[in-house]
Amino acid sequence: MLNYNGLSQRLLAADYAVRGRIVTRAQELEKQGRKITYCNIGNPHNFKQKPMTYVREVLSLLEYPDLLNKNIDNLFHSDSIKRAKYVLEQIPEGVGAYSASAGVGFVREAIAKFITRRDNVPANPERIILTDGASKAAQTVIHAIIKNPNDGIMLPIPQYPMYSASLTLAGGLSIGYYLDEENHWQLNEDILLDSYNTAKLNKLNPVAITVINPGNPTGAVLSYENIKMIINFARKYNMAILADEVYQENIYTKNAAFHSFAKVMHDMKVDDVTLFSFHSMSKGYFGECGHRSGYLEIRNLPDDVFAQFVKFQSINLCANVVGQVATYLMVTPPTPEDDSYTQYINEKNCILDDLREKSIILGNELNKIDGISVNIPEGAMYAFVKIQLPEIMKYQSVDVALDEIYCMELLEKTGICVVPGSGFGQMPNTLHFRTTFLPPKEQILEFVHALKLFHQEYTCQEKRI
Repeated sequence: MLNYNGLSQRLLAADYAVRGRIVTRAQELEKQGRKITYCNIGNPHNFKQKPMTYVREVLSLLEYPDLLNKNIDNLFHSDSIKRAKYVLEQIPEGVGAYSASAGVGFVREAIAKFITRRDNVPANPERIILTDGASKAAQTVIHAIIKNPNDGIMLPIPQYPMYSASLTLAGGLSIGYYLDEENHWQLNEDILLDSYNTAKLNKLNPVAITVINPGNPTGAVLSYENIKMIINFARKYNMAILADEVYQENIYTKNAAFHSFAKVMHDMKVDDVTLFSFHSMSKGYFGECGHRSGYLEIRNLPDDVFAQFVKFQSINLCANVVGQVATYLMVTPPTPEDDSYTQYINEKNCILDDLREKSIILGNELNKIDGISVNIPEGAMYAFVKIQLPEIMKYQSVDVALDEIYCMELLEKTGICVVPGSGFGQMPNTLHFRTTFLPPKEQILEFVHALKLFHQEYTCQEKRI
């Protein structure tokens, strides 16, 4: 019988804090009847965010195409019916059959047109691979480019821990670079250079740099100039770029704007830096995490190398076809001429306006609590919250991170489930936790109030000495 010691050491070493020990304990408490507010993961539909009607109408018809032979005009928008018929014309075998390894051709073409509309730059459908979500796209790239045991990828600190876990599984090394918390979590060239030089001194080989924009867990949105600096840095040191852009629709402040790496790179006329860009339907205003739909776009890569990425995808046969069609629906929304357009726009604006309001509420209210501070999120759906603890408490544990102890006790006392900053990485001698702002507004206010009372009690030195 297989035992623990018989497992891969890479698997045992991989860590994914977003669904780690604290979440396991939250699930145990929930089974005992405790009310738990899960703020640990960006899972919009779990917080009762309604699916986009257009998407679900078309997918329903594709899953059960016999409906198209019935009188359904009073059940579905006319353009949803028309779109479902078009999809079935493109894939008459339906969504239950395998597709080509890189994905359905008309979907890849639609994504290329979407990128061109978004950025006003050319995009090649033959350089797009459909994947089971953006995570699978990133994992594919990581496994493909890690060649030797000393190869590593530069990762932001704090970072989304899927990247470090995937690197561990691939046999690569994480080369962390700190984001600048005092400058709204932008990237700092001096810090990048210091990270790169330290890696080289330690005989590591940085083969790529990962950037998450808008940021997870920080909620930051990178400026155009910051992205230019990153591209120049990657070019100077012969690194590829992994651009995680799944939150590109989630922008909440007038001072922030999403700039894709593809757009900035095209503007700079850079054609000698390989760019891997990821997008997904899990975030934005769709929140379709369970459909595992996303894509990988690759620029500046020779044909024979791209063929190896297609081969990699073919090992899994293809991405799930329902997810591929969902991605198609993401990049081909209703137009003003369509029957469903008004409802689509209203649903989209309602979701984004609600997230915008909650990001401001969360940020403002947290910054009123003594000993807690946060950069108000400009995008994505998270805040990386800084906590201050009395000096005496910093010497109470050597086995478990202080912020993990804090978050576990927060869960036990209040039922609030957040992720400790140590699970994402953070500057030495700082403590954080990540929370989403996906719950309804009333729950956000309840969360802040409960956190305030908890933090005041937790940091009361008279009770700790």
